[in-house]
Amino acid sequence: MIVGEHKPIEEIIESVKAYNNVLVVGCQTCVAVSLTGGDRAARLMTEALSHAFKDSKTLHLFENSMLERQCEKDWIEPFFDLPEGVEAILSLACGAGVQTMADVFKGIPVLPGLNTTFIGALDESGVLNEKCAGCGDCLLGLTGGICPIARCAKKLLNGPCGGSSKGKCEISISMGRDVECAWHLIVERLKELGKLDNYEKISETKNWTPGGAGGPRQLIHPGETPF
Repeated sequence: MIVGEHKPIEEIIESVKAYNNVLVVGCQTCVAVSLTGGDRAARLMTEALSHAFKDSKTLHLFENSMLERQCEKDWIEPFFDLPEGVEAILSLACGAGVQTMADVFKGIPVLPGLNTTFIGALDESGVLNEKCAGCGDCLLGLTGGICPIARCAKKLLNGPCGGSSKGKCEISISMGRDVECAWHLIVERLKELGKLDNYEKISETKNWTPGGAGGPRQLIHPGETPF
């Protein structure tokens, strides 16, 4: 899922202070799982802004609204009516959601309330870890289902490097916590699968074009069958 973190409240206050009528819109899908975009997050954001402006100006915050997905126009245009008088929208969605809302509601500023951080997985309650970088050329079939692009600090295609020690990455020192060496994890996983010969295959220089180096990416659905 796409993971988002709240922007600092000071930054959000600065972005909305020029408007008198602001609509806070949450997103019920990816960022709701990271507790930054769902209904509760939208209510708390509304309360925080009301408190921040209570002594300085009149800020009318419309009753916060929710969309199942802000990144799909088909979920916005037929089902979402903008209240009369809205001057700006504060979106609690990922960057794709913010941009889609801006495309739909032209002429009204759509302001981001979140920083989109990574594609992650909920490994344990309350802990989301980055697992995918959306590189467009998936290597997981060769690496035992562990991504070296997202999970290796150096994005090494052939590892580990000299900074790996006892299964930990050298950045553990600066991070203040143990960071698993992705290539140590890959080797151990390949051993479990009986596929250690995959480790002997030298990966060539990666083509980053599918990962966005060739410009904005687009997927066109092929129809009934993808093959």
